[in-house]
Amino acid sequence: MSRRLRHLAPALALVLASALAMAGCVQEGQDRRTGSPSEVLKPAEPPDVVASQLASIPQGRTLPLRAGEHRMTLTMPEAYTPSPPTEGGTDDYRCFLLDPHLKKDVWLTGSNVLPGNPLVVHHVILFRVPPEKVAEAQAKDAGEDGEGWTCFGGTGLSGDFSNVDDANWLAAWAPGGDETKVHDGYGVKMAKGSQIVMQVHYNLLKGASPDASSTQLRWMPAQRDLTPLHTVLLPAPVELPCRPGHDDGPLCDRDAAVADVLHRFGAAGNTNGLLHLLCGTEVKPGNTQTCDRHIPRGMTIIGVAGHMHLLGRKIKIETNPGTPEARTILDIPVWDFDNQGTKPIPPVHLDPLDTIRITCTHQQWLRDRLPAFQGQQERYVIWGEGSTDEMCLGILQAAFDDGS
Repeated sequence: MSRRLRHLAPALALVLASALAMAGCVQEGQDRRTGSPSEVLKPAEPPDVVASQLASIPQGRTLPLRAGEHRMTLTMPEAYTPSPPTEGGTDDYRCFLLDPHLKKDVWLTGSNVLPGNPLVVHHVILFRVPPEKVAEAQAKDAGEDGEGWTCFGGTGLSGDFSNVDDANWLAAWAPGGDETKVHDGYGVKMAKGSQIVMQVHYNLLKGASPDASSTQLRWMPAQRDLTPLHTVLLPAPVELPCRPGHDDGPLCDRDAAVADVLHRFGAAGNTNGLLHLLCGTEVKPGNTQTCDRHIPRGMTIIGVAGHMHLLGRKIKIETNPGTPEARTILDIPVWDFDNQGTKPIPPVHLDPLDTIRITCTHQQWLRDRLPAFQGQQERYVIWGEGSTDEMCLGILQAAFDDGS
């Protein structure tokens, strides 16, 4: 980890939730957007039908097992009825501890999610809990009433996301997502005694009802000769001001918008400020924000994904920009929220201290087209965990040169 990241490690425990690969903080039933503001878009559906639209999304496909591969299914021990942890909130991020009862080391090679209540389940992220962290996770679980615990910004365990260059993510899922599998010859190592946190994002604009979701994991015995796969996260801050002529609302003041995010998400609401420290950037309002990172170790990237929310317009990830070795490994000129899965790419090797740049563009005019923003005044938008907040996040699947 770089000196800057070591210095920020405790704070970066709050840096991300989302996402991420792949999963989204999607508002029920919103229309997808393409084209410029002048183009004719499909009218918004009435807000009272959006939950049923989400529930009607077909279950994703199950993929055939490979030779030597198995599946296990883990289900929440008890049903949970979501509720916003703060007054006026409409989002509940809840973590559930799942025990796969691993008696020996295994490789995880894919995943799927089976939402118990599609009316409220908006995305799921799976996190690895190593054996030495299991007691802490069990204490978290026992420390709150009801199943699981509140967990904006990650699992809430100590050191969570302290190393964005090797995050503890296993997988992520959004409604309609297919079962995923890693590339042949790769896997994520799970040590004997490890457990899994399943973080579920519930959006409650249309009310709450009980949920008992499950995850299916593909696995192979540890004796298989696989290359370890890791998740590298590339977050950048968001500083999207209100448009001229729409800037008379109270939350168009940046300080007020920051206070609102902190109120809704607690300490995780400070993520945007921490990302300026991580990226070495200053607060500069604008539609486009960027972050350059110098990687601390050699790696080969084999997959890439981007994640934004509903105001996202463009996202690009480049390696060694401005040099003869420059490569663009992700370029989405018109963001499609329905298409943010990980994309396999021809292997790209990076040496220690090489640069990776992520650039995101967001547009306020999109709120005029989407039912998710009905009744909401325009506001200054920063990084936030909710369905109508924003993010700028790249996700890399990578194998490290040292084989760890």
